[in-house]
Amino acid sequence: MKPAQAKELRKRIQGEVTQNKEALDYFSTDGSVFQIQPTGVVYPRSISDVQQTVALAHEVADTKGKAFSIVARGMGTDQAGAPLGDGAMVVFPAHMNKVLALTKDTVTVQPGIIFGTLQKILNTHGRFLPPYPSSINYATMGGAVGNNTCGEKTYKYGSTADWVKSLKVVLDDGSVIETKRISRRELNRKKGLMTREGDLYRGIDGLIQDNSKLIKEMQPKTSKNSAGYRLSQIKGKDGSIDLTQLFVGSQGTLGVISEITFKTAPYEPRTNLVVGFFDSLENAGDAVLKLQKLNPSAMEVVDYYLLDFLRKNQPETIEGLVPEELPKIVILCEFDNGSHFRQNVLGRSAERIMKKLAVSVKSTVNPKEQQRLWKIRHSAAAVIWMNNGPKKALPIIEDGCVPVEKLPEFLDGVYKILKKHKLEIAVWGHAGDANFHMQPFMDLTKAGDRKKVFKVMDEFYGMVIKMGGTTAGEHNDGLLRAPYLKKLYGEEMYDLFKQVKDICDPKGIFNPRIKLDVTKSDLEKVLRHEYSMRHLYDHMPMT
Repeated sequence: MKPAQAKELRKRIQGEVTQNKEALDYFSTDGSVFQIQPTGVVYPRSISDVQQTVALAHEVADTKGKAFSIVARGMGTDQAGAPLGDGAMVVFPAHMNKVLALTKDTVTVQPGIIFGTLQKILNTHGRFLPPYPSSINYATMGGAVGNNTCGEKTYKYGSTADWVKSLKVVLDDGSVIETKRISRRELNRKKGLMTREGDLYRGIDGLIQDNSKLIKEMQPKTSKNSAGYRLSQIKGKDGSIDLTQLFVGSQGTLGVISEITFKTAPYEPRTNLVVGFFDSLENAGDAVLKLQKLNPSAMEVVDYYLLDFLRKNQPETIEGLVPEELPKIVILCEFDNGSHFRQNVLGRSAERIMKKLAVSVKSTVNPKEQQRLWKIRHSAAAVIWMNNGPKKALPIIEDGCVPVEKLPEFLDGVYKILKKHKLEIAVWGHAGDANFHMQPFMDLTKAGDRKKVFKVMDEFYGMVIKMGGTTAGEHNDGLLRAPYLKKLYGEEMYDLFKQVKDICDPKGIFNPRIKLDVTKSDLEKVLRHEYSMRHLYDHMPMT
């Protein structure tokens, strides 16, 4: 974005536009290990402001030296580098952060509202959104939709995509469409429109019809997957179509999500929590397979290295809760099913399973005790981010997901990779989905560690793909995992993803270089030489 374009945009919108150096520096990083400085920052106050910003980018897209891209941004908790770019950054939390409508089973929000804020509002009405992430107090709902975020309750309730009812999306020409599931008859009407909306429906429906077999065959055989575009979820067997599923998980590469309507679920504050402490990866994996049959609402895991880190840096978190001799793996299994009686029955069944395989087991329905036990899992990311030493926990291999029966093999492989490279690691994540967040401790101020980053990534993601897993269980591709997308899906499927991008964004306005056409050499150029999470603290306009 040129200064003259920023000036022009200020005339068109109610929100703020800045090219202040402090703001540009601030938004040059996110939760990832990358750094890219934008050329301008826009704080929209309405969908109209978003439309005008996109329309200006569209007007100059074919003019050499004047074209600029659009990058949508929430709080920047993304650990894969998706909300980074050298164009105009559209930042939602400052103004577009409100609940617009609330019914008995839906809620409509602007993309900048914080997930935790929305959850508290819903709880007061006896409702909740199940797939909330551990970054719930920072992450925005726009980011959750853009990444197809999951969380501890995803095992039972599904991902964000399962709870999005409709979207308002700003397209590449500045027009707005509302996506929702429509019938075959309505689809035919949409395909007859001589508009950008008509272009989208004709293009996407035709692509899916022509490649339905390939799309079905090339999906990773995992319980979760956020890599690529959700082509397998768009078309119904009855001929209906829902472009919502295309934009969920698209990371702002196909359009700008500017309003979201979610379905909500009844909120049950009382749960039964069973915690097992294991000294064997094999026994832990066996327990997970057996516990799955009980349909828990959550099944989470932390490993020895994270427990050891907590003991050294925040001992009060685990004091009196974890055996003195730290276990290899801790599994937290929660039940929110129906009545209290039913929860207790399932809890006792879980206890019996774990007692045969674990070193020790804890079970409780007491909310305060549960809160302390859950804190072991919930504090993971926050505690390691607060580490002030030269080595930081880096999110470079943090979202691998494999078929659950391969959980022990997967964890063993991870530890071997890290041992090979003489790295310490913290592991936590979702045992029920065999989806783990692993962050090795490295010092990006050292050239040797910066080189090692890509060696570790290659070995890790290669192992995941070989096991039939996915490179991105819930945190999506971004910059980080984009170089592995072709290997994950194959050439033909990768080409379909590129066709999707061309249909929705032929001029390359939206978040270019994310997901597609990213090489490891591209990543090397933007790798940070230090790592922090300083960008989380202030999102008010800097003008």
